Amino acid sequence: MSSWWSQIGNSLFSLLSPRREACLLCKQVTSLERGELGLCHGCYTRIPWIRKVVCLSCGRGEHCPDCRRKPHTYFVKSRSAVRYDETMKELLARYKYRGDERLKAVFGHMLVHAFQQLRLDRVSASAGQVRECITYVPVSEQRMQERGFNQAEQMARELGRRVNLPVLYLLKRSKHTAKQSFKKRSERIDDLAHVFEFDSTELGRIIGYGEPIIIYIVDDVYTTGSTMNQCAMVLKQEMSIPVEICGLTWAR
Repeated sequence: MSSWWSQIGNSLFSLLSPRREACLLCKQVTSLERGELGLCHGCYTRIPWIRKVVCLSCGRGEHCPDCRRKPHTYFVKSRSAVRYDETMKELLARYKYRGDERLKAVFGHMLVHAFQQLRLDRVSASAGQVRECITYVPVSEQRMQERGFNQAEQMARELGRRVNLPVLYLLKRSKHTAKQSFKKRSERIDDLAHVFEFDSTELGRIIGYGEPIIIYIVDDVYTTGSTMNQCAMVLKQEMSIPVEICGLTWAR
């Protein structure tokens, strides 16, 4: 009998105690608390969450000179989960360039923070019945062959699973471009012209009775907003029903 009670006690202890696993960032085996994304407490507390939005257009947590220079955007607004500091750059590099795809769950979970921000201040949330869906910034075939996956698509599908929204393939990339991170803002705009095309293959999954649709475009990092704006422009111009475009990026 004492052995039976001991087994019950051990089972309850294992259920109630934090699980011991390797942190996805520092790899240290430690007790991982629920809600900390598979990270140890130390790594979790270093995440630079954007909790206060200063720029209502791009969601930056500080003064934004980029949005003041932009004459027009085809997306209503964009929100990001974290600031793109050195710690976050290393995290993205491990996932995007070194192929640590286990991290996609972490990124998708972090995106929920940005999604919740967008839901709180969405422009037309109360304007009648609205359908919502998620899409993502596509990569070229060459980039897909290099990495083996599209990080924006993986983030979008992880987010969609968590917020229960459909993820649709609505955009395709018609030509390959060099990495945008090394270019000036004007070069990004010129380079991205006519890069993205609309694909209506999966659109039937959400079109109903003509009600407006809100589309969230997911990408990894918002830098100047050029990529987001080009994707939003294609969707606005090609879709035959009322559509509102919002951006969701992991980092800003």
